Amino acid sequence: MSSIQKSIKRVTTHVLNEMKLKGEKIAMLTAYDYSIARILDEAEIDVILVGDSASNVMAGYDTTLPITLDNMIYHAASVVRGVRRALVVVDLPFGTYQGNSKEALASSIRIMKETGAAAVKLEGGRQVVESVERILSAGIPVMGHLGLTPQAIHKFGTYVVRAKEEEEANRLMEDARLLEKTGCFAIVLEKIPAKLAGDVTASLKIPVIGIGAGPKTDGQVLVLHDMLGINREFSPRFLRRYHNLYDEIAGAVKAYISDVKTLQFPNEKEQY
Repeated sequence: MSSIQKSIKRVTTHVLNEMKLKGEKIAMLTAYDYSIARILDEAEIDVILVGDSASNVMAGYDTTLPITLDNMIYHAASVVRGVRRALVVVDLPFGTYQGNSKEALASSIRIMKETGAAAVKLEGGRQVVESVERILSAGIPVMGHLGLTPQAIHKFGTYVVRAKEEEEANRLMEDARLLEKTGCFAIVLEKIPAKLAGDVTASLKIPVIGIGAGPKTDGQVLVLHDMLGINREFSPRFLRRYHNLYDEIAGAVKAYISDVKTLQFPNEKEQY
């Protein structure tokens, strides 16, 4: 564990900047409920993202679009109650900030007041700068998100790697610099070529977190349900499964069913 990690009681945006300056990688995972957030926090994760991926892994939708602001606030408030150390960032869901900076500010204020989170995250570059500026005007930290932007899935029609062509790569670099200039404290780069991600990271003073963006970013983020093997359907190249909880949970449930049906549970020690 690094000296930065040992010396802090609470991860803040300032701490993340210090980690980038000292070359210490930032570890980020998603969480959507109190119990899991408490485990992640006690394991000393740096950043917890209450992602709109809750639409997929918690609610069963095919995309992130259906989840509402009220849904996100419910999940985020649950997460914050389980956290003492990590920085909690909450996704602004689809339809709460695009094309309307006043609504973006109102949505962000609701998240901060009703959840106790530390920051919000939104997708997009130059097209959301006005929203970023208005949110920042209220003193709310903003994390950007470039590359593959799942809320724009119907625009692109696919989840393939973004910014492989020079024109799109140049635009992404410009957007990253613009988000930094506007005041974002960090940026997520999703599913872009590793070299481009490294170039963006080197060109910015703010931390860059990658997902499917190679090892040269300042940190990494994964969806918890994917990396723990709870969700078996999603298997992109960038995903490393650290566990196979799907089979472990199913095995435990089958054992419980068997014990109940064969009168092995409860036994004499498990009754009053």
